[in-house]
Formats: sequence, C-alpha cells, structure tokens
Amino acid sequence: MKNLTELAAPLLKLLPSPVPRRQERLRGQHAFADGIKYVMPVNSDDSPVLMAAFPINKRAAAAALPGSEMRPFTLGGKGLLVVTVVNYKSTDIGKYIEYSLAIAITHGSRPAPPILPLLFQKTFKLGQFVVDLPVSTEVSVKGGKGIWGMPKHQANLDFVVTDTTVSAQYDKDGQLGCYIEIERPAGPGATQLPLKLAASNYCVFRNMLWKSDIYFEATGDIALGAQAKARLILGDAPGVEPLRDLQVESKPVFTAWLPQAHGVLDDHYEAWFLTAPTQLEAVALRGGDMMDSVVDLGQGQEWLAPPDRSRVSGAAAPSADSRGGAQ
Repeated sequence: MKNLTELAAPLLKLLPSPVPRRQERLRGQHAFADGIKYVMPVNSDDSPVLMAAFPINKRAAAAALPGSEMRPFTLGGKGLLVVTVVNYKSTDIGKYIEYSLAIAITHGSRPAPPILPLLFQKTFKLGQFVVDLPVSTEVSVKGGKGIWGMPKHQANLDFVVTDTTVSAQYDKDGQLGCYIEIERPAGPGATQLPLKLAASNYCVFRNMLWKSDIYFEATGDIALGAQAKARLILGDAPGVEPLRDLQVESKPVFTAWLPQAHGVLDDHYEAWFLTAPTQLEAVALRGGDMMDSVVDLGQGQEWLAPPDRSRVSGAAAPSADSRGGAQ
C-alpha cells in the first residue's frame, strides 16, 4: 500500500480542483437563501472527515431505493453502505457535525455495469442515496433540508479522535442510532494521499428526488481491502431502521481519514418527481418529509447533549472538545 501511495501521490496532486468555475466567480458574493446569510461559495474549512464503506445485499439495497430511477452501485456483486461523518468547524452557519448514512447508487433508467461508474462518474451519474442525515444544530436542518432537500434532523452527535482511531456516535431520543469507528493507519505520515473529490447526494423530500453536489480537497489516510479496519453498529433509532434490512457486512471495503478537509457545497441543485406505475404505488413511496417539517424552524446553533457512549462496548471515551457545543 505504501509503495502504491508513493507512486499515486504525485499524480493526484496534478488533478485539477473539482470545484466548478461558477463557484469561483461567485466568491465574495452574498446570498440570503430562506432567511440564512451565506457568503459565496457555501464552503467549510479545516473540517475533519471520517468515511467507511461496507458491503450490503444488492437486492435489499434496491428495495430500499424509492422511485424508479436509482440503482444500487455494485462492487463484487454487492452494494455499498457509505458512512461519512464531517465535523464542520468553520461554516457560515457555525460549527456542527453531519452524520451521513447512504447507499451508493447510479441514477438513470438502466443499471450501470460494474466498476465503470468509478471511472466515469458523470457518465453513469454515480452518487449516494442518503437514507439518514442527523446533524448537530437546528440551522443546519433548516438550510440542508429546506434548501437542498436533505433528510436532516437534529440529534445527539459526537466526533472523537485518538492516536489510533476515529469514531462518531449518533443517538436520538435516548436510543442509539449508529456508532462508527475506523482505525487510523499506523506509522509516520501514514498514506497521506492528496485528494480532490466530487460527490453527488440524492435525497427525498416532499415526494421528490433531490440531487446536490459537494466538492472536497484534502490530504488523507486511505485504507483498502484487508488494510481497512472499522466497526459499525446500527441501533434502534427510527432513522436507521431501513438500514437494518441491508445485511451489512462487518468488514469494510475502504476507510478514509481526512484530518483537514476543505469543502464547497454547490448552490445549484436538481429535483425530479418520484414516480411509480400506479397512483396507489406513488402515494405509498417513501418520499421523505413534507414542507411543514421546515417552515417553523429557526436558526439555532446550540447542540444537544452528547450521545451516551456507554451504550457501545469498547467505545473510545470522548474528550472535552468532542462534546456537543464545546468545539
């Protein structure tokens, strides 16, 4: 892995930034979207990120996707559950944690061939369908759901970094939602790959499918295959219930630790109606929350109490700066 990293790093540095030129042209402009003040682009700086992907049953994944235009992305005959937790430390709406639980997908009328979507992301419209997206603050719910259609809701979250692991826990109303822990690669410098990433998020809101794009630049530690070590525990909180039927495997496909990521969320987004063959089936689609779930939201930046790590055996003890509101 080390030799491969040493070969790849100089080439990755040559890749252009994934951020669209329009976002650079807008730099310094001001926006007042849904009553929230933004200075363009909608960005974040110095934000730690942990990621892990786990194999899942592809048929179960297909059954969890609403509508008729998303297909599970497959790798080795399996779908992928992608867990991404971002500890946003500097944004226009303050500090907050975002805890994404998503199924890797392609968007289109036909299934995509294996592997190729990784190489031709735009052609095959590779992305992820976000099943659950708890966040720390009310204003993040208001903006993320009300503007971009993301399934955000406020929950008890933390983000804990030790010398050997990175972990994050999500509780909701006294129940465990999810616990994710990845092992950090050992040795000085570890992998330290320069990364420039673009990702498309597909979400349901108001019985429509919403697509938004985010761009990250960072230097990170990546582990693949047998080198990747992680622990995922799904709890009983309602938001993770759809994931419990996916037959999530215990060994991850990859893990990533980005100590200081710089991100841009594109203000451009797309939306489509969710469709089904009959009216009854259309009404029965899992189309997300309705508009009334956001109309009364304020712009509070206060965090809920941190999650209860005693729910998880062997969970790393939280430090003072990993607890809600203290960061």
